[in-house]
Amino acid sequence: MTPSRGCRRRPALAWVAVMLLALGSPSAEAQTVPARSAEWSQSAAAEYLDGRLSWWMSWPRAARDHGTSCVSCHTTLPYALARPALRAALGEAGPTIPEAHLLEGVRKRVELWNEVEPFYPDQTLGLPKTSESRGTEAILNALTLASHDAYEGQLSGDTRLAFENLWKLQFTRGERAGAWAWLYFDLAPWESGRSAYFGAALAAVAVGVAPDDYATSPELEERLELLVAYLRQGPAVRSSHAVVGLDGTIRAPDTG
Repeated sequence: MTPSRGCRRRPALAWVAVMLLALGSPSAEAQTVPARSAEWSQSAAAEYLDGRLSWWMSWPRAARDHGTSCVSCHTTLPYALARPALRAALGEAGPTIPEAHLLEGVRKRVELWNEVEPFYPDQTLGLPKTSESRGTEAILNALTLASHDAYEGQLSGDTRLAFENLWKLQFTRGERAGAWAWLYFDLAPWESGRSAYFGAALAAVAVGVAPDDYATSPELEERLELLVAYLRQGPAVRSSHAVVGLDGTIRAPDTG
């Protein structure tokens, strides 16, 4: 299926929204996009991205059980969101080999969710790393697959399953209601004390970019209300509307 122009733009817009949140920018409107350099090479960018992902997925420290690798928020996710945006310019008919390998690994971990080990188990790194690993991975899996489906124009069964895994782990009570457990290694900005907010924003983007009007599913209403309420009171509250409103990327219920 040939994606529409709007469909191709949505993942890129979503990533801009999340970065605005992570950096604490006042608003989306205040940002100016610099002119693209005439010397910028799309093919060179694609080659670099493919090379970095191939290296990551072959790096022994990124290897995980069942022949999969760690889906990292700092390397794998930016690739998953950025690489498809170069397809049209390069005349590519579908995912590259590295991208296909990434999607295959994510789908395997989604399908074997109750069998695969957490990225960082409690037994080796102590409590609560299993919970943090599951929450983080559930978000990254959902966003990676939903972003891919946005280009394909149809929500796949694997992506629906990834969302099912995601919602089961959402906090519904306490000060973090609406969010998820997120890995903490005291490594800003990806894995620090404030990174759970970043993770919740990524979950919101996953819902927003998912095709087939997934965000309007009646069964998600309470879940999304919790998520939006959490984002609105978070550390980047000034720019939270960049996530829930940028170009219609996120469509969540009005919580007043």
